[in-house]
Amino acid sequence: MKIVILDDYQDAVRHLDAFDRLASHDVALHHDTVTDLDTLAERLADAEALVLIRERTPITAELLDRLPALKVISQTGGGVAHVDLEACRRRGITVMAGTGSPHAAAELTWGLVLAAMRHLPEEMANLRAGRWQCTLGTGLRGRTLGIFGYGKIGALMARYAQAFEMKVLVWGREGSRKRAAEAGLDFADSQEALFEHSDVLSLHLRLNDETRGIVTADHLARMKPSAVLVNTARAPLIATGALEAALRAGRPGQAALDVFDEEPVVTHPLLELPNLLATPHLGYVEKDSYELYFGDAFANLMAFAAGQPVADHAGGD
Repeated sequence: MKIVILDDYQDAVRHLDAFDRLASHDVALHHDTVTDLDTLAERLADAEALVLIRERTPITAELLDRLPALKVISQTGGGVAHVDLEACRRRGITVMAGTGSPHAAAELTWGLVLAAMRHLPEEMANLRAGRWQCTLGTGLRGRTLGIFGYGKIGALMARYAQAFEMKVLVWGREGSRKRAAEAGLDFADSQEALFEHSDVLSLHLRLNDETRGIVTADHLARMKPSAVLVNTARAPLIATGALEAALRAGRPGQAALDVFDEEPVVTHPLLELPNLLATPHLGYVEKDSYELYFGDAFANLMAFAAGQPVADHAGGD
């Protein structure tokens, strides 16, 4: 089977233990991201199977129209919102998804919290430049971590916060309220109250039509000048342009991001701000996480190749 794997930024996939599962197949790996339809269609022209790394490349109906050999798409992780499932169904293309783990993303998020509160990147740069102790950081003990969306990652964040003797305040839909109550955590009176009372506020929501732009300029303006907003979930959770304006106005005082509207990022207005700490979407980019994501994706693909029953998210026959 002719298998194409897109967007392997770090040339990491062929070094995974899971990659051995594809040994008997013709595999092409691409390490850059292509957005031009003609170029992408040419790259995938002979592909029978496509392995997608999260949401790095959208699979549109226009692209699928130009991929006559494509039979199956195997997705790393569980989300397939970037794939036109109806177009796949019409063309008889099977779409399979796997599972993931919250641990790598939660660990990265906590690393950003510590780095922002103690100004670690700035002080590392200062030290290399011969400058000694230029900032005064802020500790976590006794301060409030706000968690917007109490799912698997949010639950890990709450446990980390408790280990650092922080207070935890949760907001989200009814499911978040129920899980927070079961964990003995405080639930905010409103979304506005979450933003007002948090010293660190971390977003852990899925992106969908209901949550797109759910964080508005008004919410950000309610944050303390000393507060940090952390977003390792999805950039469009925050209304377009609202975060840049808020950081320039000083509420919140800092932001730490791992996600952007369009990726990969070469230049971005947010990166010019001194009160922004940013990483290039590293939340799930970790060895154990990759073995899990790709192990599932490759196992699903091999089951399909062997004619075994598979779950088809496109709903085809």
